[in-house]
Amino acid sequence: MTYHLRMRRLHPPLHLLKAFSTTARFGSISRAAEALHLTQSAVSKQVQELERATGVPLFERVRKRLSLTPAGQRYEAAIRPLLAQLEAATMDLITSGDGGGALHLSTLPTFGAKWLIPRLPAFQQAHPQTALHFVPYVQGYDFHRPDLDCSILFGDGHWPGAVADYLTGREVMLIAPPSPRSKPLLRKPQDVAKFQRLQHISVPNAWSHWFQAHGVEGINPFAGAQLDQFHSLIRAVAAGMGLALVPRCLVRDDVAAGVVSAPLDDGYVDDLGYWLCYPEAKAHLPVVAGFRGWLLQECAAG
Repeated sequence: MTYHLRMRRLHPPLHLLKAFSTTARFGSISRAAEALHLTQSAVSKQVQELERATGVPLFERVRKRLSLTPAGQRYEAAIRPLLAQLEAATMDLITSGDGGGALHLSTLPTFGAKWLIPRLPAFQQAHPQTALHFVPYVQGYDFHRPDLDCSILFGDGHWPGAVADYLTGREVMLIAPPSPRSKPLLRKPQDVAKFQRLQHISVPNAWSHWFQAHGVEGINPFAGAQLDQFHSLIRAVAAGMGLALVPRCLVRDDVAAGVVSAPLDDGYVDDLGYWLCYPEAKAHLPVVAGFRGWLLQECAAG
């Protein structure tokens, strides 16, 4: 009897752990109940049952908000990746009856539309048993989500709780309106002073780095209209609004088609780029490993 009681303490039921972890994430019984599709009373009782089973208080109420105790913080940090891994494994089991599986991924809109999606038919042909499920990109940084396997993000390769593999995007191209609209002429880096310069709000130092690399001085690198996506920058340049700095991988086809021009295409390389990011706990999943291998191969070929 003592042995069974001890085992129950060491192996709490999954629904108690889920109630505890969700309450810890939201800091609220009511919000946890909403997320779990349970009543507040049910979630509260499950958290209390877990505290009784372990004999350790996990929450304390501070200013009408639940706050984890130090022991609760340690416990939640330890079980969070385990719950995520269990949910991911179960999802993979459910969707892999034919030997394949579902890959839940997120990507930034411009990269998805201009680079990834045109290549996905090749992935589907190589991995016909893998179903791709896209998660809204605004949720692509939350690797605690059980329904997110990997994300394609733009940055320096460092995201908390994620492994990151560089894909492409460090090669940057200065783009200008189509040639007939490019007056005055843009022949050398210092000539950018004659044009409006467009900014990407998530890459605020782009022009500063470009100026430094090209020895350009006396120009404010932060002046100019701000846009929130590279796609918007490309369209704004095509419309004649000014110049922009855009990853080469996103704009190569537009330059070839004459939508925009690249008068100073000098092979400039910056520190930022596109990375495939995924939690270490999911690196072993066949669908993640398969997508990673294909994606890296595509980037190397490109």
